[in-house]
Amino acid sequence: MHSLPFQYLENDHNQLEDFLNQATAIAGEIDMEPYDKFRRGLLRHISIEEKIAIPTILQITGNAVEDAARIRSDHGAIGALLVMSPTASIIATLRSILEVHNAMEEKENGFYSLLDNITGTDEEDLLQRMHLAPEVPASKYNDKQGVLDAVKRAVVRSGYEFIEM
Repeated sequence: MHSLPFQYLENDHNQLEDFLNQATAIAGEIDMEPYDKFRRGLLRHISIEEKIAIPTILQITGNAVEDAARIRSDHGAIGALLVMSPTASIIATLRSILEVHNAMEEKENGFYSLLDNITGTDEEDLLQRMHLAPEVPASKYNDKQGVLDAVKRAVVRSGYEFIEM
């Protein structure tokens, strides 16, 4: 049985995936209402990881530094993809990154498993901080010329491929 903070983050992944699936349920169309929920939720999730989970894990154990750097690099690519209005290419690229990223966090002995070392009031405090984390303000979509090239560079810099559709 994993810690409550691990379960919270894992459940959040599942809810975000549900929003993305709802947004793309009709082939060739993107339903913006669930996509916007996905986008806002993913920005909040990244904020929770960056401001609460990663610092806590690094405080518990210094040996997660490499994984933390990888996760933060992925967050940069994901954040860049969320800047533009969604397209089939952006969604396909997001899915490919999230598949690898989420597995790295949730797998047996993955990054989130380091949260299992927290017990008692520390676990309750961490979970409470996650629950109370505010929504991250989402800027308007930026589809100006040149933004797509910057997004592609961010994806490649993180070790992924931008999927052209």
